[in-house]
Amino acid sequence: MNTADLGLPVDVPSTALFTDQYELTMLRAALKAGTAGRRSVFEVFTRRLPDGRRYGVVAGTGRVLDAVENFRFDADVLRFLREKDIVDGETLDYLAQYRFSGDIWGYPEGEVYFPGSPIMRVEGTFGECVLLETVILSILNHDSAIAAAASRMSSAAGDRPLIEMGARRTHELAAVAAARSAYVGGFATTSDLAAGFRYNIPTVGTSAHAFTLLHDDERDAFRAQVDALGRDTTLLVDTYDVAEAVRTAVEVAGPELGAVRIDSGDLLLVAHRVRQQLDELGATDTKIVVTSDLDEYAIASLAAAPVDAYGVGTQLVTGSGHPTASMVYKLVARAGSGRPDDAAAPLVPVAKKSSGGKTSVGGRKWAARRLDAHGYAEAEVVGTGPVPAALADRQLLVELVKGGEVVAREPLDAARDRHAAARANLPLSATQLSRGEPVIPTEYLHGGSGS
Repeated sequence: MNTADLGLPVDVPSTALFTDQYELTMLRAALKAGTAGRRSVFEVFTRRLPDGRRYGVVAGTGRVLDAVENFRFDADVLRFLREKDIVDGETLDYLAQYRFSGDIWGYPEGEVYFPGSPIMRVEGTFGECVLLETVILSILNHDSAIAAAASRMSSAAGDRPLIEMGARRTHELAAVAAARSAYVGGFATTSDLAAGFRYNIPTVGTSAHAFTLLHDDERDAFRAQVDALGRDTTLLVDTYDVAEAVRTAVEVAGPELGAVRIDSGDLLLVAHRVRQQLDELGATDTKIVVTSDLDEYAIASLAAAPVDAYGVGTQLVTGSGHPTASMVYKLVARAGSGRPDDAAAPLVPVAKKSSGGKTSVGGRKWAARRLDAHGYAEAEVVGTGPVPAALADRQLLVELVKGGEVVAREPLDAARDRHAAARANLPLSATQLSRGEPVIPTEYLHGGSGS
């Protein structure tokens, strides 16, 4: 069973304080003004992709659903807010009863996105929606950044599997989220046991240089590992002399040795030498795993090398140079002043007017992906009002939460498979690592508020 199906809470009493103070002060002021109950629509989008990226990857949706379910102001949290004089009594009463009762629509996890894509749409009263801004953005920005890096790496790796091994390079809870996002983006396994436990991601791991250094010589270390883990284990061969280590590894484990790992040096050159040596020793089925601060460019440079798997750490969990997806959460529509609390009240598009590239497009939006004659994506179409008939069956947003209840929880493998299909549906240039613009343009159609 995939524990992602269970809606498990994060390892804190609640997610309610994963927020910025101004969300609570806005709520306080809106309650006083009588506008907190006004029907509102917020959308998550990004104005641009990270420099040089051709597409983005939606990740963290399942974690957002968990966070919304567990967004509860318990007694300890309320006491903190009262003692710090962050909110007044009326707001405390509101928060004590807080349960998100609105609707959330979004791109399904694993889908690709582009500038302006309405990645997630949150609908309800202003009060209940505004409180979710920070927790939603913190999850989607982190997880989508990691998934995008993972996608580029898995594309560069081709059919060769990737191992996520970045837990020691980031915060302990971020490491679990990163492993999850990497799996969505195409990684096959993780070294992080918390990620394996929580999300049922396959886990791997054998030994580090410390294990070799513990023993009097390399042969003793290899023998101890093989005795404990079997001949199919992976032996680390670059602690001292690689050629000598490979020879010793095959002598100890025999030609049935599962794999050797190389963690330093000129990986392209060393991999060729090790492959030749293994074959000469009769270990023709022994695989070669390479690690050592890899990113998508290093992986691509090893495409012609006799490498069977890659282990990636630092560059993955830091988004390979882009640790955030730069998503924002903006109010795009609200009920008019006539019947602000009426769920059927017409929506009025609203948008910030600003210079410096921070403008946004008002109105409750839909999104669809138009295909070319060959069935590949050619444009991301974002609009308000009625959806054109030609795009009706190409809509991207799905219902995630209805009336406060999660309706779209799914196994993580579903998101992983969806991403593989979505990436395959993009033009071939999407997988190029050279810098370029988004692989398809975003087109806007305006047709009213979309209420």
